Amino acid sequence: MAHPAQLGFQDAASPVMEELIHFHDHALMIVFLISALVLYIIVVMVCTKLTNKFILDSQEVEIIWTLLPAIVLILIALPSLRILYLMDEINSPHLTVKSIGHQWFWSYEYTDYEDLAFDSYMVPTQDLTFGQFRLLDADHRMVIPIQTPVRVLITAADVLHSWAVSSLGIKMDAVPGRLNQTAFISPHPGVYYGQCSEICGANHSFMPIVLESTPLEYFENWSSCALADS
Repeated sequence: MAHPAQLGFQDAASPVMEELIHFHDHALMIVFLISALVLYIIVVMVCTKLTNKFILDSQEVEIIWTLLPAIVLILIALPSLRILYLMDEINSPHLTVKSIGHQWFWSYEYTDYEDLAFDSYMVPTQDLTFGQFRLLDADHRMVIPIQTPVRVLITAADVLHSWAVSSLGIKMDAVPGRLNQTAFISPHPGVYYGQCSEICGANHSFMPIVLESTPLEYFENWSSCALADS
């Protein structure tokens, strides 16, 4: 999760988020190079007293400053399109979880199980235990197995919400009457925090998302206990 005064992204917890961070670094280096070049040209033009008539009116220079931006745009667009298609790719998920946004909590339904569903509310400040995070911890976590393709079906029961977990590279709108879907793989165990990212009313800030990734045997034990409790 994020730390105070953190300048960069959270550590990637999925292959897609790793690709997004690599693309961010790639695009940022191009921006730095362009900014340095433009600053150098401005400084030279302001400081020098010499002029070159071949630069003032030159077809070759116009061709260069037309082709170079086009090449730069291609260098940015191709990796971007690749990641966009990767984010939309959903290949035979092993587990499907339906997430429903309410004012102001989340409901989760494990559609591969008959009666595995629960609501997830934020833990009030006065009920927090040692190690829990204010405004981020929930009384029930969405639990998934590691190294397993997981599909999340996202919708809302009342107003617009948004299911977002930054470390997984996921942000999907929850729209009433519409079913959106996204997919991810969590390669290692951990607890990942997110929040509703669409202003949905007075308590918009109080509907966190907590996702716990565990080994398969622990997930099976958890699902058996959850089914027994229900």
